[in-house]
Amino acid sequence: MKKKPKIIAVIGGAETTKKNLRIAEEVGRLIARSGNYLVTGGMGGVMEAASRGAKSGHGLVLGIIPSTDKGSANDFVDIPIVTGMNQARNIIIARTCDCAIAIDGKYGTLSEIAFCLMFGIPVIGISTWRIEAPIIHVATAEEAVRKALELVAD
Repeated sequence: MKKKPKIIAVIGGAETTKKNLRIAEEVGRLIARSGNYLVTGGMGGVMEAASRGAKSGHGLVLGIIPSTDKGSANDFVDIPIVTGMNQARNIIIARTCDCAIAIDGKYGTLSEIAFCLMFGIPVIGISTWRIEAPIIHVATAEEAVRKALELVAD
């Protein structure tokens, strides 16, 4: 029987550095190449870069978008989930994923990290919040995805 794909979230800011965008794109590509699905907040910045990477790796991208307009999702989202919930949609991202990779980010990302940790969802971080919580900090896209796949293995 074929193993069911896992859903890995990439969370991070709409605004970040070029370096973090390159990392996010590589993370998305590696998630797709591993045969798993990507979920993001569906907008720009880290979310769009990860989505672009997943599409280049022929993966499936879910976007949990904050607005009521499907068209507001970035161009790489396959399935836009319209919430009209603004930042409150972060709880849906946390509930949907099996593991999250946080890249940079501000308070919205911090809330996603908190929700994941409250629900027992592992969080891997690259250049993100350093808080007294079990975030697994790594330095590269490869390390992040390898660790995520270890954590969600059946």
